[in-house]
Amino acid sequence: MDNMNQKVSSFNGEPHSYTRFNLTQNMEGDNSQVEMKLSSDMDEEVGGNGTAEHLNHNSNRKPYVAQKLGRTPKNLCFMAAATLLIFIIGYLIGYLVHRKKDIAQPTCTNSVIAPAPPFVDERGSAPVLDWDDVKKLLNEKLSTSNFETVFSEFSSSNHQAGSPGDEDLANKVHRKFKEYGMKTWTDEHFVKVQVLQGTNKVTFKGQMMETQGFLSYSASGPVAGGVLYAYFGREGDFSDLRNKNINMSGRVVLVKAGMISFAEKVANAAKVNASAVLIYADPDDYSIGETTALYGHVHMGSGDPYTPGFPSFNHTQFPPVESSGLPKIVAQTITSQMATNIIRQLQGPEAPSRWGSLSRLGSEDDVITVEVNNVLVERKINNVFGVIKGYVDADRYVVIGAQRDAWGAGFAKSTVGTSILMELARSISQMVENDGFKPRRSIVFASWSGGEYGSIGATEWLEGYLSSLSMKAFSYIDLDGAVTGRRAFKVSASPLMYTLIDGALNEVNPGCTLHLLFIFRLENMKQESAAYPFLAFSGIPSLSFRFSNGNLDYQYFGTNLDTREKLNIATSNEVPQLAQTAAQFAGQIALRLVHDYILRLDVQKYDKIIRTKVAQINRKVADVQRLQPQLWPKALTMQWLMSAYGSYSRASRNLESDKKNSDLEDVEMCRIINDRIMMVERNLLSPYVSPYESPFRHIFLGSGSHTVAALLDHLDALKTQNPEADANQFRNQFALATWTLQGCANSLAGNIWSLDNEI
Repeated sequence: MDNMNQKVSSFNGEPHSYTRFNLTQNMEGDNSQVEMKLSSDMDEEVGGNGTAEHLNHNSNRKPYVAQKLGRTPKNLCFMAAATLLIFIIGYLIGYLVHRKKDIAQPTCTNSVIAPAPPFVDERGSAPVLDWDDVKKLLNEKLSTSNFETVFSEFSSSNHQAGSPGDEDLANKVHRKFKEYGMKTWTDEHFVKVQVLQGTNKVTFKGQMMETQGFLSYSASGPVAGGVLYAYFGREGDFSDLRNKNINMSGRVVLVKAGMISFAEKVANAAKVNASAVLIYADPDDYSIGETTALYGHVHMGSGDPYTPGFPSFNHTQFPPVESSGLPKIVAQTITSQMATNIIRQLQGPEAPSRWGSLSRLGSEDDVITVEVNNVLVERKINNVFGVIKGYVDADRYVVIGAQRDAWGAGFAKSTVGTSILMELARSISQMVENDGFKPRRSIVFASWSGGEYGSIGATEWLEGYLSSLSMKAFSYIDLDGAVTGRRAFKVSASPLMYTLIDGALNEVNPGCTLHLLFIFRLENMKQESAAYPFLAFSGIPSLSFRFSNGNLDYQYFGTNLDTREKLNIATSNEVPQLAQTAAQFAGQIALRLVHDYILRLDVQKYDKIIRTKVAQINRKVADVQRLQPQLWPKALTMQWLMSAYGSYSRASRNLESDKKNSDLEDVEMCRIINDRIMMVERNLLSPYVSPYESPFRHIFLGSGSHTVAALLDHLDALKTQNPEADANQFRNQFALATWTLQGCANSLAGNIWSLDNEI
């Protein structure tokens, strides 16, 4: 009986089969029992000194009726007559009823209660459809002809964040979600962005030049200084200048667009005390014309930089504050024509030969004045959502999102991604409504605004609902810029999703020869991707991808030239086919995550990454101990970190074993295993730093002093006796990173009694 109780309770009290009468469980959880007592049992119970004996304490008295009526002959005759009369009346009533039934004889179907339909157990993801059927349905519903229609519907020439064009697109998305039968809602934020008021100016050797382009979140005002060419503005490029003994303090740095983000270029220039940064598109890298303006932002972070760590809801009571990622120096874009005019007149030392055909780097006498007149304004933006609810774990969901706004037409940047989002929403909704597909978990479709200013819409949503999302959202799939070329397929993702990505690439059926042409590349996730805050800020396994043309980035992002015509050229007129393939790839990943009993996220992928990082730290520690022994505390060893890695490795192997040996019909057990999987990414967020000060808390994929990358850099500084190195600070970094890893391993192990505790 105990075994039976355990079996029933494992399914939340829902039995496999049902009888006509359901017996409710009692408060203690045991099955209630119906007791039937025979008359002899009852006689035994009442025959003792109990209640029955008490009621019969006058048993020697005559019965009440006998006393009242007496047993006289007259009374006996009266009782017999009454009995006979009652019998005759009953007989007549029975005859009449029987005769009436004979006259109106019912049919068999009317007189027999139809049996109840068989109970269908909805525990499974799709009682009728297996995975091959689900994949086939999705491919059938995604067609190139549909994409042409959606492209036209969601194209716009002006839809900057918070503009009427952006709001019009938001309303279209909302209406479509409703048409697809989804529950919809919107998320409103009041954010601060910079806009250009008038024109920004650059004056060089008496010639004033104006530009329509600008960089949001730049410092304002006029700044003057000698021009210094710094190639792409990477840290290595500034190191090359430092090696030439060039003074960089107070200089106006001129850099090319590309390689890294505008924000990173400005941050690197600020580190060397430059006074301003000018960014241009070099004609050798970009074919966008000599007078095309560039737009972007220079916030070294994501979200509204004036509400760091908390949401920009209306009437928030937080005090005024600024993100540490806002630059303190002026930044401005210029056209390639303006840049050519400046470079032609530069003096100073010669440029490194590997920097191209440029002859001079510029001197402190090549004075240039940069005037930035950006104005900070408040804009209302709306995120729009629709959800397809799951049939088993409706409170667990994958999020699929796309940016809706753009600087100009933004066809590749936002229109294609929005179109893929809408086609996936339509296709999967139809699969649920018409084709019998029943996802175990929910799918949330999100249309973001404020993407061009640093993923503001996505980040503010995360900040507003972090406590809920971190427990329930198990993956994010980003569709921004999914099609920019046709020769390479680049993916950035959490290591937990690597196996899933590989499986989707093997199964996707593009309907053409594209899969034979592209090269697959796995790369690090960029901070400007909307997937980055999901991963590094919220600890949600995330994915972004794009078709591209190899190492050459799409040239028209951040310009008014990002149109359908330009994208047709970059893709050899295969935009609809590539969009269809991108939708199949993203759709298969999302459907696999909501279809399978166990989440297809591979926790053992982090095992190799952790092992590699531990080995790197070990080598560098050995170098410091050998070269600078006076800086290394004798009590500090690598044993603690190695033990933490061992704990994670064992916990990940044990989880894989639990997955293989689990009963997939046990809903509660599947949920427990899935929760353990979901905890991995969020437990790699350092709990020892504030999201207010260091929002990207992931120790492997984030940024800041808490990361393993910062730990490795600090070891390099200790090895070379850099004045900024601090052995005590390193010891603190080392301890916190180690315990973050151990905490992740403990969570992955599951129950507290399952921990090996071998530190």
